[in-house]
Amino acid sequence: MDIEFRKITECPRGTLAALLQDAYSFEPRFAAFWQGQWREFDDFFYDNPHIAEFSGFMTLLNDEPIGFVSWNPSHLPEYTEVGHNCIATKYKGNGYGKAQMQEAVRRIKEQGARKIIVWTNERLISAQRTYESAGFQFVKKSEETICPEYAGQRIHYEIVVR
Repeated sequence: MDIEFRKITECPRGTLAALLQDAYSFEPRFAAFWQGQWREFDDFFYDNPHIAEFSGFMTLLNDEPIGFVSWNPSHLPEYTEVGHNCIATKYKGNGYGKAQMQEAVRRIKEQGARKIIVWTNERLISAQRTYESAGFQFVKKSEETICPEYAGQRIHYEIVVR
């Protein structure tokens, strides 16, 4: 069966935080530092379904949530910044991340963004590949100020909508 994209709130509360926990499980220091913020993010989207519907979606395979993506549209139409974007570990490497990001780009363009920006960390090679395969262009590297000892430098990407 193919993947499908649904409203975040069609999945149980806690799904976003659980997916982030799993996606970053390769490096325990990510979870140690970010786990509280992941729970707050999850609560925010479930407490504000109108924002969740406009700013993200869940990716499901056989009715199981395997990933999600979110974005911040507060600077439309100038730009939109992709926020959290993840695929569960056991589903990585199957093209689901690329398909998820392509769907996000399509939706963001429909919302009128002139530019879509995203950043990731140097250590997150799969995220870099996903963004590049979805059409993002490398812009620059900069210092990561929060967790450079295990994340590496920050990498900036963008798509300019024509």
